[in-house]
Amino acid sequence: MQPSPSRTASWRRFTDPAILFIVLALLWEKAVDLLGIKRYLLPPLSQVMESLWSNRAALLLQSWVTTQEVLAGFALALVGGVLLGLLIHALPVARRALYPLIVVFQGLPKIALAPLMVVWFGYGDASKVLMAFLFAFFPVVIATMGGLAGTPAHLVEHFRAIRAPAWTTFRRLHVPSALPSIMDGAKSAMPLAVIGAIVGEFVGSERGLGHLILEANANARTDYLFAALVVISLVAGLLYLLVELAAKRVWWRGL
Repeated sequence: MQPSPSRTASWRRFTDPAILFIVLALLWEKAVDLLGIKRYLLPPLSQVMESLWSNRAALLLQSWVTTQEVLAGFALALVGGVLLGLLIHALPVARRALYPLIVVFQGLPKIALAPLMVVWFGYGDASKVLMAFLFAFFPVVIATMGGLAGTPAHLVEHFRAIRAPAWTTFRRLHVPSALPSIMDGAKSAMPLAVIGAIVGEFVGSERGLGHLILEANANARTDYLFAALVVISLVAGLLYLLVELAAKRVWWRGL
C-alpha cells in the first residue's frame, strides 16, 4: 500500500529541510579545516555544539528571559494591531489621519529607537517588550486592514439585502473573512518580535540572549556566541511554529 500524496507531502515538509540542514552542517564542519579558517573567527559546528551542551543551563535560562519578552511584545502587537486595523477600516477619518502616520513611523529604523526606550524605561524588561512590540506591530495592522478590505463584495451585498445590522455584518462577515490575513500577519510578526527583543537587549540589558551574545563577544568566546545564535534561531522557529499551528486551528463560530 503506497502512502497517500498528502502524507508524502507532509513528511517532505520535515525531511527536505532536515536533509538541507545536514548538508550545510557537514559543509560548515569541513570548510573550517579545509579552508584553514582560524577557529576564533569561525569555530566548526562540533565546537559550537560542545559549547551549546556545556553552557546549556545558562542558555536555557537566558532563552526563557528573551522568550517572555518576545511573547509579551508580540501579544501587545497582535491586540493593538488588530484593534487599530479595525478602527482604521471602520472610520474613514481614522484612515485619513492615522494611516499616513503609521507609514511614516514604520519608515523609521527601529534600532535607532532602542536607546530611547532604555532612557525612558530603563534596563529592565519593559524596554525589550516595547522593542518587540514596535517591530511586530506594523505587519499586524497592515494584515488586518487588508483582510477587512478583502471581504467579498457579493457577501457584503447579501448582508445588506437581508438588512443585517452593522454589528452582525461585522462579526459574522468581516471578521471571519479577515482572520486568515490576520493570522498571516501574526506569522510575519513573530520573527520580527524576536529581532526586536534581541535588539533591545543589545542596546541595554542585564540578562537575555542578546546580553549573553555581547558577553561572549567581549570575552572572544566565538563558539559560545554561535551557540547563543543557534538558541535564538530555535526559539524563533518554535514560536513561529506555534503561531502557524494556532492559525491552522482557528475556527470562527461567531461572537
